[in-house]
Amino acid sequence: MKILHTADWHLGHRLHERSQFEEQSLFLTWIETYIIDQKIDVLLISGDVFDTGAPSNQSLEMYYSFLVKLNGTSCKSIIITGGNHDSPGTLNAPKHILGALSIKVVGKATEEIKDEVFEIEINNEKVIVAAVPYLRDGDIRRAVAGETFDELTEKYKKALINHYVAAAAQCKLINTSNAPVIAMGHLFATGGTISDSEQNIYVGTLGHIGAEDFPSYFDYVALGHLHRPQIIGKNDKVRYSGSPNILSFSEINYDKKVLIVSVENNEITAIKDGVIPNFREFYKLTGNVQECINA
Repeated sequence: MKILHTADWHLGHRLHERSQFEEQSLFLTWIETYIIDQKIDVLLISGDVFDTGAPSNQSLEMYYSFLVKLNGTSCKSIIITGGNHDSPGTLNAPKHILGALSIKVVGKATEEIKDEVFEIEINNEKVIVAAVPYLRDGDIRRAVAGETFDELTEKYKKALINHYVAAAAQCKLINTSNAPVIAMGHLFATGGTISDSEQNIYVGTLGHIGAEDFPSYFDYVALGHLHRPQIIGKNDKVRYSGSPNILSFSEINYDKKVLIVSVENNEITAIKDGVIPNFREFYKLTGNVQECINA
């Protein structure tokens, strides 16, 4: 089984008020072809599908057209989680219709943790996925009147970790065949490298957890939010795929990537990356006004 991990598409994003529709369309065409060529079985999108909570009709059409096109490929299962830019309502609204196409959507934290855990079986290989979306404070704990910022920070972090502990316990409960277990997440993990295009999800350090805070039961943690592809805490199994398109000029000096997780005989046998082509050339000039004009 081959699983493709991607995130932070930010469909509808404008760079300095210039449309990125063309390069986003080219990316969707590229990843569709890549899925076919690489015989990808499962697609994971770890949040921030859209750039705003009220995406344009153009962005929605790109999204739905892409999902429908995958229905005729080797990709037999898709799991999409909400990010801090996404509207949970927008993502969740068509979830029952998308479910008929083997597309599972978790736009926000669910009331029952079992509704965030899925067992996928393709060609006699199984994998368990804890599809954890961006966890808003109000979704995972009750606010207490008069609590200080430090108390709020500590309680939220504890609730965040507890949510992953509960997800891991639910995975273990249904994992009767000792299949590999993957967690998804959309958050800032400490030790990650940011770019100018990420909004700080939380005030200060609220909600920042490290690689060591994820339950060891997870064999791979597919993260979204940070736009640079990276491994967190020197833990090879906790990774950000990064964004597929350049969303700020701080992102022009490294490759954009998708990550491919291979599963064989109930084990993750390889984690590889695939480099995404540049669909728009970016140039950065340094100097005074006249030097930049001349250049």
